[in-house]
Amino acid sequence: MSPGLHWPSLLAGLALMLAGTAYPLVFAGADGRADHGLAMLLFWAMSAGFVRGVGFVPRHRAWRWLFSGRACLAALAIACASVALRG
Repeated sequence: MSPGLHWPSLLAGLALMLAGTAYPLVFAGADGRADHGLAMLLFWAMSAGFVRGVGFVPRHRAWRWLFSGRACLAALAIACASVALRG
């Protein structure tokens, strides 16, 4: 991975930040109670989006993967799948 702005990740992080600020129930389940698993996935996607989006690439391999563009996409996909499977 080369450093530099990564627009898809940055835009995903910004979109999640704005959506969570404007409509906090995005982190809740259908019953209105906090869904900690969904919130963790969305916060991971947002964090990875910001870290990779601004061009920071960690040196350690584990951190590099956890905060990569692919990790952002994976966390979003898993969050969407969990919401879809719940109905």
